[in-house]
Amino acid sequence: MQTNEMLFLAFLNQYEPAAWQRALDELLPSIHEVDRNATRVWFAFYPLALANAIAEADNPDKLADDLLLMGQYSLLNQIDSSHSFLYGHRYWPQVKDAIVNHAAGGQTAALDLASHIREIADKVAHALSIDSSLVIGITAAGLMTLRQVGAEAFKQFPGRVESKTTASTPEKVLKRRAKDDSQGLFGFLRGPAKVFSVTFDEHDADASFKLINTQHITTAAAADKRNYHLRDSRCTRGEGPIPVQCRAASCGTCWIGILGGAEKLSNVGALESRRIKEFGYIDTDEPQPLIRLACQAQAFGAVSIVIPPWNGVFGRLLKSKSSKTEAQRI
Repeated sequence: MQTNEMLFLAFLNQYEPAAWQRALDELLPSIHEVDRNATRVWFAFYPLALANAIAEADNPDKLADDLLLMGQYSLLNQIDSSHSFLYGHRYWPQVKDAIVNHAAGGQTAALDLASHIREIADKVAHALSIDSSLVIGITAAGLMTLRQVGAEAFKQFPGRVESKTTASTPEKVLKRRAKDDSQGLFGFLRGPAKVFSVTFDEHDADASFKLINTQHITTAAAADKRNYHLRDSRCTRGEGPIPVQCRAASCGTCWIGILGGAEKLSNVGALESRRIKEFGYIDTDEPQPLIRLACQAQAFGAVSIVIPPWNGVFGRLLKSKSSKTEAQRI
């Protein structure tokens, strides 16, 4: 590894999860609305605290078993694909190259983390003649990926666009997310039994299922009888595209990210709020957060979601590490 790359990795490594969160909070207003939620969801899907715990463990496999981790929780094999649900993913080849070149430049002294992200995004935006707001989110995800996998692994991946991108503008994507299904000419006769779509992959026209007004998302998904087990071994046959084991907020398998329509979901109840924190997925008191348990969330309109490729229970680990860090500071 080149000296400049080593210096840049050392620079990234000095930032702990809380510092990354502060940088993300600072950047969010500058991220285009089409990727503002998606960027927050991506960072929730691939938490640095979990990656650090796995990397520091004497026996990573045993730790993964202890945390009940299932699926692809490491970014190592998802360098080009983990962020395919971001609009900015279509610019990933250019963003990845810009990150590699930036790391090789070794410029770390004068900039903080958020400023590095902005500088890389500005260079990509200038080269592509687009607004930088469209690539700040994907650049932040790219730098976090570099932080978790290291320079050599990061460079080895080809930098491909993994999803079937469309020609839709950001405005069209936002409009599509906000629109509810037409109920037909006599839709008013449906009363409370209106039917809405839940989209779980915006790049696939077939990746949606129907939901009756106020249904829980997992209940609606179970009516989709296509064999999703072939796509994701965590999916139970006959239960639809969302992995689910219990429907009682006990397993954490059915967590999802909300790209559009969070306001069309029921408020988080006490059980769901407690459990998503215990699982380690999100720590917030927002009434309608972007990370939900699909077995607890009821929908009152069309929503666009993304299904994470893994699940586990690591909230207690995060709390323990946080307590140790605070004790060391005292």
